[in-house]
Amino acid sequence: MPELPEVETVVRGLQVALPGKRIEAVRFNKTDFVHDPKRIAERLPGLRVSSVRRHGKFIVFELEDGATDAAVLLVHLGMTGQLVIVPASAPIAPHTHIFFPLDDGRELRYTDIRRFGRVRLLAEDTNGSLLGKLGLDALDTTEKEFAAQLRGRQARIKALLLDQRVLRGLGNIYTDESLWRARIHPARLATTLKKNELHDLYRAVQQVLKEAIRLKGSSVSDYVDSEGNRGEFQIRHRVYQRKGEKCFRCGTLIQRIAVAGRSSHFCPHCQRAPRTVRRGPVSRRRRK
Repeated sequence: MPELPEVETVVRGLQVALPGKRIEAVRFNKTDFVHDPKRIAERLPGLRVSSVRRHGKFIVFELEDGATDAAVLLVHLGMTGQLVIVPASAPIAPHTHIFFPLDDGRELRYTDIRRFGRVRLLAEDTNGSLLGKLGLDALDTTEKEFAAQLRGRQARIKALLLDQRVLRGLGNIYTDESLWRARIHPARLATTLKKNELHDLYRAVQQVLKEAIRLKGSSVSDYVDSEGNRGEFQIRHRVYQRKGEKCFRCGTLIQRIAVAGRSSHFCPHCQRAPRTVRRGPVSRRRRK
């Protein structure tokens, strides 16, 4: 699933190409992931893109007509969603479900193999009420804010980092990578983390996200940027999807467990497990 670095990469590409461009029309293929497609098809033609920004894992298109009419288009890429800008004459990729012809002869196209993404049009004044339910942005938060969100919580640290109501933007890839860098086991309770561990975790999250953005994200599945190019951060992964491979730091084999229902990769030597997780399989041999 595209996470903060992938969405940020897509947004940065769209920020260069879209502002000032007018949407000429909207055409749909499949619409089961689109909220009120009829309204979108009626409202968007004629509107110009005034800005594109990221809010957590959402892509936010600010639209206007130069007068008083304004709207906000929200796009969540789900697991396999892609937004690319191509010439209108370009071949249509499989699973392309939305076409936004632009006034410069190009098209913004949305493709999604599994159709787990979401597309929704909002009136401008409802934007804050919907997105305001999300937590602090994982990239923009300060260390003080980050620590305050996590300190003292009776929940697994991996679960908290994934909770978009706590920190928005993080997913499985970058929580695993950040926890490995900070040497923190994913099943640790947040309340057990000391001040220096929270400091290390904050720094790890910032470093991982910024490195991933610089390398245009992780292409472990279908993700591509707004020009259709794959990211490169997957070659820097240290634990994610590396079960059974050697830890780059100590050589111990990477393990995988489930935390809060999510697959979590970690090094059992570098990331010491809390006592409740260390127990091995129970022996079934009878006592003599």
